[in-house]
Amino acid sequence: MTDLITTSKNDQLTMSSRQIAEVVESRHDSVKRTMATLSLKGVITVTQTVEPTPGGGKPVTIYHVNKRDSYVVVAQLSPAFTARLVDRWQELEENAALPAWVRNLSQSARIALEDLSSQVEHYKGETDRLNAVCNELAENLKAGLTPVEFCRMLNGVNLNRVQPDLVDRKRLLKTDYGYRSAAAYRDKLFTERRYFNAEGRPCEKVILTQKGAKWLYSQYEQGKLSMRKEWDGQFTHVLFDTEVAPA
Repeated sequence: MTDLITTSKNDQLTMSSRQIAEVVESRHDSVKRTMATLSLKGVITVTQTVEPTPGGGKPVTIYHVNKRDSYVVVAQLSPAFTARLVDRWQELEENAALPAWVRNLSQSARIALEDLSSQVEHYKGETDRLNAVCNELAENLKAGLTPVEFCRMLNGVNLNRVQPDLVDRKRLLKTDYGYRSAAAYRDKLFTERRYFNAEGRPCEKVILTQKGAKWLYSQYEQGKLSMRKEWDGQFTHVLFDTEVAPA
């Protein structure tokens, strides 16, 4: 074994004889003998390291080969395990592409990080979907819709609670003549209209802007609007096909 060809290409990803033994479900010493034979014949190129044994016994020499040579070794040992070798290389290459601090994490920490990444992707997807729906609603918003008229297009909303809820959340103000926008949201979420009713009495109402419609719909999907008792639990909407006359 002392005549094994060795190299020092530290920048090249390799697979160890231990890893190959795991892949082909064979004894480590048997794998090393095969690798030594192939190396002596010049078929593959092997590097060597000396590593401690897991049980703290005598250090053992480990052989390392590049991707191409690992396939040669597995083909010599057990061709049936080639597919498993492909999977193992994919795992190694993905791991090598990770930042050093991630590679140094414990297995439990890696699992927790992967779970967190999965959750982030889920919420990113939900955010993208919600933005798309909000944009679609805003683009189809007809001029002059009040919050109540807008929510009439949303399945399950308790229309009697729309404006009182907005007052409770300090988006609207209740006046003797109707509703007005809180100053912080005027011309942002809402605009205002003043008019005289059929009896000649002055009235005030708020009208949604496109931004206001998007915001109100996001509140709907987040469960922040009061819903009817008979609501079926489905968050659905209809687009605005016709002009809704001001109330």
